[in-house]
Amino acid sequence: MNFDFNDDQKFLASEARKFLDANCTTAAVRKVLDDDGKAYDEGLWKAVAAQGWLGAAIPEEHGGLGLGHLELCVIAEELGRAVAPIPFASTVYFLAEAVMLAGSDKQKADLLPKIAAGEVIGCVATSEGPGAVNAAGLQAQVSGGKLSGTKLPVTDGDIATHALVLAKENGQPGLFLVDLSAGVTREPLQTLDPTRDAARLTFAGAAAERLGAAGEGFALLEQVNDRAAVLLAFEQTGGADRCLEMAKAYALERYAFGRVIASYQAIKHKLADIYVKNELARSNAYYGAWALNTNASELPVAASAARIAASEAFWFAAKENIQTHGGIGFTWEVDAHLYYRRSRQLALVAGAPRVWKERLVSHLERRNAA
Repeated sequence: MNFDFNDDQKFLASEARKFLDANCTTAAVRKVLDDDGKAYDEGLWKAVAAQGWLGAAIPEEHGGLGLGHLELCVIAEELGRAVAPIPFASTVYFLAEAVMLAGSDKQKADLLPKIAAGEVIGCVATSEGPGAVNAAGLQAQVSGGKLSGTKLPVTDGDIATHALVLAKENGQPGLFLVDLSAGVTREPLQTLDPTRDAARLTFAGAAAERLGAAGEGFALLEQVNDRAAVLLAFEQTGGADRCLEMAKAYALERYAFGRVIASYQAIKHKLADIYVKNELARSNAYYGAWALNTNASELPVAASAARIAASEAFWFAAKENIQTHGGIGFTWEVDAHLYYRRSRQLALVAGAPRVWKERLVSHLERRNAA
């Protein structure tokens, strides 16, 4: 079994990196961070759509490239390296995957071509406050095709055109597609990473279309989250690798007591620890990519493992990158904080690592009991 990417996929990664090096510099990321009125890089979003990345895994009959999930994993990793300030994850990993997984023929025909073209921006609205999402605490309601309730925090909620919303219908949980053009009030929320905004969404009679069958909300959401977890793991792995590169480069140029700091054992150990965690995360991410691309029964386990390892690796690498940079590592001028912010933001999308650890244990127990 070969867990490496093939030559075409490696070429795609190389070209994606060149494109992002030219179009998504840290200076461009900082423009979004520094501008309170700018939630994402619209120019980069249009350029990414023109590259076909938004439709990489979308079938050709629905306006996509029909490449597959492995190619999407490759793109995700490069976006993670660049800490791209665009709503790619919300739109592609969640909304597009949900529509492809459980959408009707009409829903696919209506939405997927627009997603591939960059005309639709998605968001996922499941949480209604602190704590894990569960049936007992779910308050949002759909009645007569109209949604009422409040969701927060919703990543990319103030720029999205469509939302994937978890709500009850006739007492049963369902996953709904909601057009955000009417019947919704948006309130921006402050977050640690302003390059990926968040909002409180209050629905008051917004039109909602159910995905899948009645009562399948949580089961469908788990399947979507498993798919997204693998793709997020590649984003996190890309970011973690970039942190290691930054830390190594600085350690090789910074002198202390007449020696480059990379020659000191304490710094060597820091960099070695980052490398080990990054490689563990990459191994789990590759396993998840194989399970996702082949629709293997191991996907829930592989996705959980990838999510946990990648979240830990990115946070650790971002933290140690700051430490390696020493006193200047904590300053606004050094780019290290961009990666620390993104590591925290990505770790909370689709559930914190604690939630994924519980899911992993639960899936393993079920598998061993079978």
